[in-house]
Amino acid sequence: MILYEKIKIYGCLILSILLYVFVSFGLDRSDFYVLFSCYTFLFFFYYKLIQNPEINFKFLAISSIILRLSFAWSLPNSSQDFYRFIWDGRLLLQGINPYINLPIDLIANANFKMNQAADLVSKMGSLSANHFSNYPPINQLFFAIAGFLSNNSILGSVVIFRAIIILADIGTLYFGRKLLQNLGLNPNQLFWYLLNPLVILELSGSLHFEGVMLFFLVWSLYLLHNEKWKTAAFIFGISVGVKLIPLLFLPLLFQKLKFKKTVVFSSIVIGLNIATFLPFLSHKLVTNYSQTIGLYFTNFEFNASLYYIARTIGYSFRGYNEIHIIGKYIPLVVILFVAFLTFFTKVKTTIELFNAFLLAITIYYFTATTVHPWYITTLLLLTVFTKFKYPFYWSYVLILSYFAYSNVVFKENMILIFIEYFVVFIVFGYGIKQRFLQKNKFIV
Repeated sequence: MILYEKIKIYGCLILSILLYVFVSFGLDRSDFYVLFSCYTFLFFFYYKLIQNPEINFKFLAISSIILRLSFAWSLPNSSQDFYRFIWDGRLLLQGINPYINLPIDLIANANFKMNQAADLVSKMGSLSANHFSNYPPINQLFFAIAGFLSNNSILGSVVIFRAIIILADIGTLYFGRKLLQNLGLNPNQLFWYLLNPLVILELSGSLHFEGVMLFFLVWSLYLLHNEKWKTAAFIFGISVGVKLIPLLFLPLLFQKLKFKKTVVFSSIVIGLNIATFLPFLSHKLVTNYSQTIGLYFTNFEFNASLYYIARTIGYSFRGYNEIHIIGKYIPLVVILFVAFLTFFTKVKTTIELFNAFLLAITIYYFTATTVHPWYITTLLLLTVFTKFKYPFYWSYVLILSYFAYSNVVFKENMILIFIEYFVVFIVFGYGIKQRFLQKNKFIV
């Protein structure tokens, strides 16, 4: 590699580190124009690193870890969810069930004691403080680990969360590489996920646990590809125990595993997760947890696409917000689409499975009432194993959704949301068009 190329490569890496440090310590999400500028430069440097054929796997792997460590000692400034993570972890250590106790109620109880309790509740926000926890038990285990190792320091807990998430990404690097090699694909494709600014900012930076869920999912699919399907089912179950979203993928295993193995695989996954809920079992658990999950379909609205169109149409002749009506039909639409993929498309090979997973979760987010930026990290990892490109475009344009936080009163800019999804749907549509091959049959 000539000196000029080395200067460009190391220049991109160093400038990326400096930008991540600035974002982590000196930027608030309300500074939209500064955030947008930083994000744009980070994407430019990311692309220059990825598209350079002279860069080897080892350099990219080390770079991905270094960039994550840029956040090592910083508190997230674009999300307040981590305060709830700390709260739940410390509750568990006191033997208090986070699924049946509201933070707002506990803080009002004079007999309740917890280090930094008032600070945690005030900073997690009223929305979180007034709802029961929606994080599955295995995710709660990670919260408890942070509570055990750092029961007196918020920053200490943050560092532990970040270490867990970075270790998970290293695990994704390990199993993702092996799976790509087994599939005859270029292992460097993995860095379209690992070096993506959205992934680094939202997972290592803001401490969302999608990265941990994805590590177990890729590990499971690696085992499944190597015909170790029972072990794969157990690991898949752990992935569900971190975030529930992989449950969406279970029916899509039908063609690959056939009926009997699919039933056993699903039984292991569901049985494992039922077992993890047993320590929290009470007469209130099912009601509280299902109602909390249901809020995402019938109460919360953010950065939606098809739902906003349906809401506007409904509002034009009903005169009131349609979320409680439309939200009830969203799961049905997703279930029907997953059934279509399961029974009317070819989903037998591992690559076809990744395509089906990607399309299923894409339709889920296209119809959802709430699409937070970190949700798209799942699409980014899945698309590494496919020929689809739209998640990469989406991972850039969704920064436009952060404009809502720049207002004194939280308010979305529908023009920016339109631009975001216009780009996404154009690229998505083009990708779908390419899949209509041979006798007009749709090939996932």
